[in-house]
Amino acid sequence: MDAIKFADTNITTITADARGTYFIFPSVRTIVDIGAEEGRVVKIDEHGKVKDFGINEKCAAGAGAFIEAMSRALEVEIEEMGELSLKSTKQIPMNAQCTIFAESEVVSLIHQKTKKEDIIRAVHDAIADRNTSMLRQIGIEKDISLIGGMAKNIGFVDAMNRNLGFDLLVPKDVVAPEYVSALGAALIAQDKIRG
Repeated sequence: MDAIKFADTNITTITADARGTYFIFPSVRTIVDIGAEEGRVVKIDEHGKVKDFGINEKCAAGAGAFIEAMSRALEVEIEEMGELSLKSTKQIPMNAQCTIFAESEVVSLIHQKTKKEDIIRAVHDAIADRNTSMLRQIGIEKDISLIGGMAKNIGFVDAMNRNLGFDLLVPKDVVAPEYVSALGAALIAQDKIRG
């Protein structure tokens, strides 16, 4: 509200996530929103109202910034990370819970001549593990949608699907996944205007 002087209402990203996702996928009961800096999980009811949520804002290791850091360490374009991880034939555990320590773990794997695609898959799997853990804390209830910028990364989507054992719904037709919250905010504004 500080940036837009005529604004008279303030909503949370959690509420915007719920409204936008429910508009696209009315069957969704759980939302995973992974952006550059943080991850959020939201549980909604059959009317799209928020029942519970969790936020990982303490460490970027569970978000897109982690992928950015690892792409620099691996000297791979960020846009190539998803495709490369799908070429992996090996599962490598990544133990580090922090971007700084994970980067040194990646450097160590590079020195061990580990294939880049296997390292990238390990990075995606580590992010999926962190977010699946947060998801389990609020309770997994199908259908589940993945939104946010990380939903555009097919390697991460694959890691989440494998981790959970089923496919997540990812917006494609109505709006790009990174704009679902903005869509939700616009829908809430529209609801307010209509009264």
